[in-house]
This record gives sequence, structure tokens and C-alpha cells, in this order.
Amino acid sequence: MKKLHSLSLALLALAACTGSGNGDSNGDNSANDSTAIMREDHELLPDTAFASAATVSYNVELCDSTDGTIVDVQNPYDTVPGWFTFRGSSRRDVPQAGKVSGTPTTIVEDWKFVTHFDNTETKLGVWGGGTGWTGQPLYVNWGDDGAARVIAHAQGLTADFGKEEIMVGSLCGKVYFLNFENGKISREPIDVGNPIKGTISLDPDRTSLYVGQGVPAREPFGHMAIDLDEHKVNFFFGRDPKAKRNWGAYDSSPAVAGDFLFWPGENGTLYKYRRLRHGNLKLHSAMRYTIGGVAPGAESSLCIYKNYGYFGDNHGHVLCVNLCTMKPVWHYDNHDDIDATVVLQVENGTPFIYAGCEVDRQGDCGSCHLVKLNGLNGELAWERTFDCKKLNLGGKHFDGGLYCTPLLGHGDCEGMLFANICQRGESTRGEFTALSTATGEILYATPLKYFSWTSPVPYYNENKELFVLTGDTSGNLYLIKGKTGEIITTIHGGNNFESSPVAVGNHAVVGSRGQEIYRFTIK
Repeated sequence: MKKLHSLSLALLALAACTGSGNGDSNGDNSANDSTAIMREDHELLPDTAFASAATVSYNVELCDSTDGTIVDVQNPYDTVPGWFTFRGSSRRDVPQAGKVSGTPTTIVEDWKFVTHFDNTETKLGVWGGGTGWTGQPLYVNWGDDGAARVIAHAQGLTADFGKEEIMVGSLCGKVYFLNFENGKISREPIDVGNPIKGTISLDPDRTSLYVGQGVPAREPFGHMAIDLDEHKVNFFFGRDPKAKRNWGAYDSSPAVAGDFLFWPGENGTLYKYRRLRHGNLKLHSAMRYTIGGVAPGAESSLCIYKNYGYFGDNHGHVLCVNLCTMKPVWHYDNHDDIDATVVLQVENGTPFIYAGCEVDRQGDCGSCHLVKLNGLNGELAWERTFDCKKLNLGGKHFDGGLYCTPLLGHGDCEGMLFANICQRGESTRGEFTALSTATGEILYATPLKYFSWTSPVPYYNENKELFVLTGDTSGNLYLIKGKTGEIITTIHGGNNFESSPVAVGNHAVVGSRGQEIYRFTIK
């Protein structure tokens, strides 16, 4: 990659923005199948703040005098074929599921791609290659016209570029582009300088790719936008001197709403960018906050419904922010570290979100709190707790509880919610758990061989029966019957599937914590 440190000049330009700080918040008072898409009406949600938002001390820095209103509130990911951000949508609800015939019984490896290995020693160890958490690959179906345009205009293509393409960030610090059919490099890798832990994000206009760095192996350290035609970084934002927390990692997968891109950081800041296409961004505003005098960081990805954005942070707070004004709407305290991204579902016109925490700040033993919240006001619909433990291996600790984004069931599993819960019972065990979305009742809990950070993905057959694919941190992939929790088959593939898969047809592409990225077929 071209010298990335030169791009840190962008940080100087951003620091010159005029701050326009707002004061602390004051409180006032159907069944569908795997291809169905729910459309939204065009009305903005109200510009208000509930009493719970008064616990959030914040300022909004305005760097752009243009209007920040989100004019088009429809989900832009509904209109593009593929998976362009974590969980395929800004609602994080996997709107495009996989498809199988009958009852599948086997998982077969199609191809394996081996990444580079970065042996740089960081303060957090050597990160190597492959993919980490959340590390979901993106899938792009360019079609005939789109592929022809790419071939005519894009740099860095190889002879293996095809109509279907995988894009994935690696712990070795490179972004890879792979031919979906054969697993060979479709474009030359782009070296971004530092390990990528989270899921990269492709703009729905398909000209810009957004990448956050996860570990500072070298400077500069931050997040960036890549021009896919020029095959280079056109925008870079480094360490933010105005941040209220000095850990500047970006595991969050950014998301688009209207003309803007929203990007939570682990530095206690939510950034709002104006999208300028071709790897160019302009900072519109930034919301920096503390709760109880502390600035938490966000590793979860922003979940968006219309002009409201939802995220959890590492002190257990769930925040709803009006993305037009960047002001908090409500706040919910969910007890402990929230790394898992929330998922949203609309019921009778009302958005509800599901969020869960880990056992981290509680100590070696504690409770994972999985909650359903009204997305309009933050009111609790139900709460379910799970006793979980921390796991200590070789001097490193692994929190218990929830790391995955829960999966909403449809078809024969309408009204069900699926999640992997870590360190239940035996200290290394995970459980694939199904709950009722209406009441939070546990419908079943299927023990896994090892704990799982992977977010499960769905496959539906012609009878709308749901089959779930999920992995564990010991390298096992499980195919599970959604209605009953029966494990149909298991395959041992990589050495650690902590990354989340992408489902395409009857295939899955997923990275391993080794150096491997795999494609599997379910049949």
C-alpha cells in the first residue's frame, strides 16, 4: 500500500473543524420467508429525549454546516444483492438468507484460501493472519453490467475477477478480494498497516469500502475509506485528540443511512460522515459521551432504524441516538460489557431490539443479561439471565456470555430468537439457545463442544424450514435444525471459527483464526 502515514494529514484537517458543542441531555417527557423484505414508511422518528437520556453527558461537534437530516429513511441495504456490512443490513437482521433443498445432512469444504501471516509483536501479542471477531466476509454480486463496469474502470484486478466477489479484512492487516467460485485472488490485496478484527463495510453505491483497524501494530492507527476503482485509500482518520477515551480501535462495522455513514469508535465517539463516493468522506459531526464520568468504547456495530441508531458499549450501556441531531434519545443499563451488536425487528409498527452482555466486569462468575427493548423509548419488554463464567487459558481470560448477534427466526421458526451463549455449565462449553421473541422463554439449549463467538446464519428450504449454521472457537461448524435444536452434522474445519459466516445460496464463506478463509457447501 502507498505510505499510509501521509494520509494522517486528514486528521489535522478534521481537528481544525469548528466545535459546536451541545450541552448535556435534558430528559423530557407476519410471517415471512427467507427472501422477504420489509419496507419502511418515509416518516422520521421524533426528535425527543426520554428521562433515561439525562444520565448521558455528551457534546456534539459540528464540522459541516450542511443539513444533517436523513432525508431517505429506507434501509439502503434492501436494494443491493449481497452482504455489504455486518449481518447484511443496518438492522443487523440477515435479510438475505441462504437456501437449501429438503433436509441437508452434510457440510463439504469447497476451497480454502491462505492469508499472509504478520508476526509483528504488539502490546497485545502477535495477531498472525486469517480472521478474528467479528471478521465476517462481504459478498458482492456484480451482475453482468456491474462486472463489465469494474473491468473497464477498476485498478488491481486479476485474471480471476468474476461476477461474484468476496471481500474480507484479515488479522494480517490486509483486505482480500476473492473469486467466490474458486477462492482465488480477484484483486490484489490492500495492505492497511494494522490488524483488522471487525467486519469491513461496502457502501451500497459499491464505490467505497470502509475499513477499521483493530490493533495498533504500527502508526498511524484509525479507520479509512478505500476507492474500489483506484484500488487505494483515499481517506484516513487517525487518533482523535478530542476523544474522551484514548483507545482508538474500530471493530465496529460502519453503516449507511441516507447520505451519511455512521461509525462508532472504541474511543467513546460516534462519527457521522457525509458520503462523497469513491473512498471520500467528510466529517459532518461527532458525538462524544460519558456516563457516570466514564467514557466507554463501542466494539458493537451500529444498528439503524430510520433516523435512530442503537449500540452497546463496554460498560454495559445501550444507547439510542437520533442520527439527524446526534443527540441521545434514551439509555438502558444492561449491567456489563456489551460487545455483541444488537439486532432489530419491527412488530406491528414498533421497532424492538435485542441486546446481551458478557460476564466481564462482574468477576469470574456472573450473569449474561439478554433483553428485549422497545426501540422508541428504551422500555424493557423482557429480560432473560444466564449464569456464565470467565475462562482462563494460559494467562488469558475469555469472558462468558454473549458475543454473537442473535438470529431472528422466520418460516417454521417465526417468533424464535437464536443465540450462542459462552461458558455455560462446564467452563469451556457453549450453548446454542432458542428463545421466544414474545416472552423470552427458553425453548431449548443445545450444548456445543466449545464456546462460540460466531453469529449464526440461516438457511431455508422450499418448505420454509430453518437450518442454522454456526461455529465454535475450537474449529467446529454445526448445522442445526432451527425448530428443535437437533445437531444434524458437524465438521471440523479451521482451528478457531470466532468469525461470523456469510450465507450465499447453499454455501457459506467464513474465516478461521489460523490463516484460512473457507467456502463450504451445505447439502
